[in-house]
Amino acid sequence: MILAGAGSGKTRALTHRIARLIDEGVPPRQILAITFTNKAAREMRERASALAGARAEDAWIMTFHACCGRILRRDIDKLGYPRAFTIYDDDDQIALLKEILKEARLGDKDYPPRMVKTHISDAKNRLMSPDEWLSEAGDHERNRKIHKAFLRYEERLFKSGALDFDDMIVKAIQLLADHPPVLEHYRDRFRHIMVDEYQDTNAAQYEFIRLLAGERRNLCVVGDDDQSIYGWRGADIRNILEFERDFKGCKVIRLEQNYRSTGNILNASNQVIRRNAGRKEKTLWTESGLGEKLRLYEAADERDEAAWLCASIKGSGGGADAAVLYRMNAQSRVIEEALVRAGIRYCVYGGVRFYDRKEVRDLIAYLRLIANGADDVAFARVVNEPRRGIGDATVDAIRRQAAQKGIPMLRAISEPAKLGLSARAQASVGAFHETLSRLIALRNELEPAALLRRLIEETGFEAAYRRLSGEEGADRLRNIAELETAIAEYADREPEGGLEGFLENVALVTDLDAMEEGARGLALMTLHSAKGLEFDDVYLVGLEEGVFPSHRSTIEEDRIEEERRLCYVGMTRAKRRLALSCARSRTLYNQRQENMRSRFIDEIHPDLIAGDIADRGPVRLPPASREAHRRTAPPSREAAIPRRIAHPLEIPGVKRGAGAFVPSEARRYEAASIFKAGDRVRHGKFGVGAVVEVSGAGREAKLEIEFEGGERKRFLADLAPVIKIDG
Repeated sequence: MILAGAGSGKTRALTHRIARLIDEGVPPRQILAITFTNKAAREMRERASALAGARAEDAWIMTFHACCGRILRRDIDKLGYPRAFTIYDDDDQIALLKEILKEARLGDKDYPPRMVKTHISDAKNRLMSPDEWLSEAGDHERNRKIHKAFLRYEERLFKSGALDFDDMIVKAIQLLADHPPVLEHYRDRFRHIMVDEYQDTNAAQYEFIRLLAGERRNLCVVGDDDQSIYGWRGADIRNILEFERDFKGCKVIRLEQNYRSTGNILNASNQVIRRNAGRKEKTLWTESGLGEKLRLYEAADERDEAAWLCASIKGSGGGADAAVLYRMNAQSRVIEEALVRAGIRYCVYGGVRFYDRKEVRDLIAYLRLIANGADDVAFARVVNEPRRGIGDATVDAIRRQAAQKGIPMLRAISEPAKLGLSARAQASVGAFHETLSRLIALRNELEPAALLRRLIEETGFEAAYRRLSGEEGADRLRNIAELETAIAEYADREPEGGLEGFLENVALVTDLDAMEEGARGLALMTLHSAKGLEFDDVYLVGLEEGVFPSHRSTIEEDRIEEERRLCYVGMTRAKRRLALSCARSRTLYNQRQENMRSRFIDEIHPDLIAGDIADRGPVRLPPASREAHRRTAPPSREAAIPRRIAHPLEIPGVKRGAGAFVPSEARRYEAASIFKAGDRVRHGKFGVGAVVEVSGAGREAKLEIEFEGGERKRFLADLAPVIKIDG
């Protein structure tokens, strides 16, 4: 077990280990290296190839899901599934569950599909059957209905020849456990197994690795318990904390030198994470020097915070390699508005992925249906795309016929006359079936890129979007062309992958996989999305009790420790400069709240923060969270930490809100600070103009703007509907 602290070079350690094994004569095909994201897997493959040459290409270096997908493509028919199985993503799962819940007459209000999906996913991550889930959750009416939906969901997946994301691990385990020859084949092949980000593994992933390792136990895991932040989606920190118990006699190596951050950033991060009791001791250090101190801004509200953020970003180069990190997506709206008005370019990660855009999803669904005619979710999505006169009533009739005969919906339309449809609907359904039949017949004759081109032409997709006026149609056509580029590039990269390989690759791509290394401008993302990334400048915003840490976490010990790990992850993304901010008052979800600054701020010694903050006083915790916070105090084994970096947290017995901080008026950043006389701006109605005067202060600050037509207008600076432009 390699305990690799933040920025300590764990990817380098793994790739050098792969290269060393190859150099010492281990056949590359006997090496399996598993990680969590396509981006990490790609980086590992590239580094391994640079060190060991083309030989490294025979090693399996991929994500958990890609590894299980490759195993399943070879032998999943032993479980009764087609080798050309479909992978249902989040939207597909929700669509299927909506249909199942509707059939069971369970309303969205009482049984939200996403809630049901969460229960199902949690059960699968813990390798629980529907019956086992019901037994643990409690056998009462509500859970019995969810259990029934769970059973129906599994039946529909099997009938459609489809797996969801969780199934890819679960079915791989089932295949290995139920078919010893298959297990022995992979155990014999993979003599050297490596797992990256081991702290993020769940129960199913743990069992998959345990099965493959077998009695040989030639297993090397790399991880950092201090960066375990995915407990909410099933990751079990006990997998890394108890590794030495599970694999007795294992060797433990600690990587404690940090190559990313400056000394002040690292010391502050260490002071926060040391508050956690449930962790393996490690002491990170760096030779990079102390660097700049951290900056802390205590804002009046979220708009004050956003204005400070804009001023800070402009003052440090415009965000050439910077990130704004926040606890929840809802915090980005005010920040985005301020950035737009300030003329600062940015990109939000965790938003709409390329493969989530409607026209792209529609074409992907067509390809899925061509590859797997039993995919009813794909059928329902494209049967009327582009519009061809097949309405919901017709789709319901097709679905009923398919259910009665126990066949896929695509087969059910092979005889349109038997569906009891109007003449017009019958003709439309018949034409759709003929089109799909032609495309399915071409599947083995054409390369995937040529098949996609034929699909676009025969379905009238391109023609439909050419009829759209303005930028919308042009943008959708560009996305279609980009999809053609993607499928062609995949074929060049994986000539043996075929259509199924491309569809699997699409299903496993995340939006962060597209984020390139190096200079990339200002990035906005949640703290969870920032895992594995690094930036010169990091702005960690919204550090308030009830926001970060979240309100729910403040009364549960395990949750507060995970929130603290999340803070540690955010802080250690910074290479050169780290800025923190909190707001006394914040509106979230249409509610105005008076907040106290986060305990995480007070866990950092004042000497590490620029400016005079010694008089800010102790953090004020609400009564309900005091006992939970005491339980997370440093254990006795940390008593040896030098006093020069110790910063005991005081918790006086005061009422919630008493003694809350007041931001320094001298340091307030108003929206008006974004603009100055002479700035060019654009208004949606009046066009381009120039700022003539900035007057007043605070919320009363005003802008006077003269537009090119000669008209002058005055606006409140906080609410001015203008965007700053260059030139």
